[in-house]
Amino acid sequence: MRRVVSLFLPRWPTDRLRRKNPSLPTRDRPLVTATMEKQRRVIASVDGAAARAGLAPGMTVTHAQSLIPDLTVVDAAPEEDAAALRKVAIWCMRYSPLVVPDPPDGIFIDVAGAAHLFQGEEALIQDLLSRIQAQDIAAKAALADTPGCAWAMARFGNSLVVSPGRASEAMASLPVASLRLHAKTIEALHEVGIERVAHIASKPRAGLQLRFGGDVLLRFDQALGSIIEPLSSLLPEEVPSKLLRFVDPLADPDDLKRVIAKLCAMLCPELEHRGVGARRLDLVFLRVDNIAQAVRVALARPYREPKHLARLLEERLVLVDPGFGIEQATLTASWIEALSERQTIGRHLATDGSDVDVGQLVDTLGVRLGSKAVFRLAPVESDLPERSVKRLPALHPPQGQDWPKTLPRPARLFSPPERVVAIAALPDHPPRLFVWQNRQHRITRADGPERIHGEWWRSDAETELVRDYYRVETADGARYWLCRDGPAGTGGQWWLHGLGEA
Repeated sequence: MRRVVSLFLPRWPTDRLRRKNPSLPTRDRPLVTATMEKQRRVIASVDGAAARAGLAPGMTVTHAQSLIPDLTVVDAAPEEDAAALRKVAIWCMRYSPLVVPDPPDGIFIDVAGAAHLFQGEEALIQDLLSRIQAQDIAAKAALADTPGCAWAMARFGNSLVVSPGRASEAMASLPVASLRLHAKTIEALHEVGIERVAHIASKPRAGLQLRFGGDVLLRFDQALGSIIEPLSSLLPEEVPSKLLRFVDPLADPDDLKRVIAKLCAMLCPELEHRGVGARRLDLVFLRVDNIAQAVRVALARPYREPKHLARLLEERLVLVDPGFGIEQATLTASWIEALSERQTIGRHLATDGSDVDVGQLVDTLGVRLGSKAVFRLAPVESDLPERSVKRLPALHPPQGQDWPKTLPRPARLFSPPERVVAIAALPDHPPRLFVWQNRQHRITRADGPERIHGEWWRSDAETELVRDYYRVETADGARYWLCRDGPAGTGGQWWLHGLGEA
């Protein structure tokens, strides 16, 4: 199913100018761009401060300066705005291979088949907005089944994500301006009482066509998905890419697998010639109905082995709906890195210190389980168990650190620890039994306490933190890691922090 993000940059011309020229006034002082319209100089765009002061595009500069005498006016440069918007669109290809600028202030991103790399659609939008806004660029975004619905929600709606199949409900209460209609058409609709999208749905289509032309119904149908609105993918010239066109449309999965193998065989020699490997691959199938179906795979390290790349892409074929057939396929290495040849050896033949390549295994697991689910653990210098480990990418090189051999830790750590009831014979002695999950566990062997203090340099709250840890073994041979969150004299509570022993 198609899922499209509309990124809206409401102050793009002024935001771009401020990024280009830091000497311009700060954001609390109004800034506008102006252009010549007939014999008058009128405002083309305004920043946030100017908008709050009552200025708007179309107002004459003379009128604006009468309201704000110290107004900063810069000549509009629509060509430069469009060129910079294209650069932002190329940057947005980190989220999907299907990206299209929507001048003068928007970008469309078809994220179907790519949202899983960001842990879902809402997380993808939040990541997109946080990165854009961190660059001092005002931005809004919405995601829906169609470009028209996403465009409308980004500018007039309140929802970040419109659930699949709910475009008509989401747009019903929006103004007719959300259909991307000409200003004169919107004014004509208002004159006859049609102010909301739901009003258009309630009117006879023949009458709307006759009175307002075909643009109203076209935009209405595109927004609700009755008519497909094609998006042509933006592709930088310097990015390695290969294209195949077919005489007859393809729909059989085996045929698509052969297409993938051929594209990889075509792409890898170019990567080798450049001395690079692919870190991310984008495969785009164009259907006969002009709908693009895209899949994306990320790699743990640069690769240019055709068989391995083809296997990863084949894993994502389940996300492709060929419809009535696919007539074109494009494979793009949208993220490349330098790759030098190296000799590797399998673990079953490796000697101590030799290089064992598990990159292909990491890539396969990442495609099947998600890249966030494949990682390695690294030690951190901290006495507190929950802070003594961190996640790193699966192929991150060793950092030369290790946990102290003299301080054994459990094989499994609970986060957070689980509350237990324990009974000890004497203060500061190991417990004789504890109750966990409504079961009583009698302790036969114990070691401790190991006293751990809080890290006072982090916060004042940890100055008084004290924990006593005990390694215990129960009558059935199971081993546990118990702790008391304070000395016995202060009445500390007991917790189960880990199982087993490393």
